Amino acid sequence: MPHSGDSLPADMLISQTVSLDFFSTSDQPTDVYTAHSLIASAGNISNISGIGLLRCTYKEDFKRILLPAVYTIVFLLGLPLNAAVILKIWRTGPNLSKNNIYMLNLALADFLYVMSLPLLIYNYGSHDYWPFGEFACKLVRFQFYSNLHGSILFLTCISMQRYVGICHPLAMWHKRGGRRMAWYICGGVWLVVAILCAPTFHFAATGTQRNRTVCYDLSTPKLSVDYYPYGMALTCLGFLLPFMGVMACYCRMAHILCRPVSYQGVSRASADKRDKAVRMIIVVATVFCISFLPFHLTKSMYLVIRTLPGAPCETRNLFSIIYKSTRPFASMNSFLDPILFYFTQPRYRQSTRRFMLKVTTLRDKGTSV
Repeated sequence: MPHSGDSLPADMLISQTVSLDFFSTSDQPTDVYTAHSLIASAGNISNISGIGLLRCTYKEDFKRILLPAVYTIVFLLGLPLNAAVILKIWRTGPNLSKNNIYMLNLALADFLYVMSLPLLIYNYGSHDYWPFGEFACKLVRFQFYSNLHGSILFLTCISMQRYVGICHPLAMWHKRGGRRMAWYICGGVWLVVAILCAPTFHFAATGTQRNRTVCYDLSTPKLSVDYYPYGMALTCLGFLLPFMGVMACYCRMAHILCRPVSYQGVSRASADKRDKAVRMIIVVATVFCISFLPFHLTKSMYLVIRTLPGAPCETRNLFSIIYKSTRPFASMNSFLDPILFYFTQPRYRQSTRRFMLKVTTLRDKGTSV
């Protein structure tokens, strides 16, 4: 291996992309600068020197503690909560409301995601070791992003449904089609999510890191430049546009709900119900921002930094840490969504109270004997 004062042969730089995995001292696969980027910035190939220019080692030991712990909590909470929501809605029968149809699909997306978490818990707990094969790697990454963007789009559908009910209560156009239309919309959402996230099967892959198999998250190092336009497009189409739509709907709903009880001849709900609706809007918007906004913001910043040829290694490492520290926020929606369902369905809250009261009564009777 040449030292920092040695020059690299020109044919070596031109013929291949230089991988940094060999030089990495951490368990996280290391990103690369391609030879073409170096050639473009250097001008004179024969004078390109210093393998240190290509070297960038990520320090990500925090993942071994943070991600397995958070993913374990999400799995233990998300699995029973989403299963309970699915069973509750399904037992309602064929006459589901449109809101419950969207909630059912949202819970199904979250349930499928949490089922993949044991593999990730083992992966990060074993210092990024991936023994489950290439297809499982691609599938787990696909499940993460399909759940993420599926949740965003289904929450958008729920928000639109509430918007129409509050801001256009007398309009008939949104009532045409009824439940069948809601099922069609859900089918369209699944199709859009599959199309948006399908390239994940191309970019996510396994690789070798110091004689161990690893599963790359966004892309393999050699595809990092190719991934950039796709990653930014996925953020814009799968998050930014729905996020702006949801915020616009909630701002409009809050504006309507804060008006006098009677407005433009339309009788509004009581002040108590309006206050509850406003609080729910605030809660949903806050959950949306906490779960999705930090992840997509830091991911976009990280994609920009890691594709800049001249970005210092310290900067790349910093943004990598920031981005991967927000992954738990994106996973938390898998158990926050069922909680949202619980608080937006009064009859399910009442049934839960009756169940808890029955359990408490039986316990008291048992202790008094």
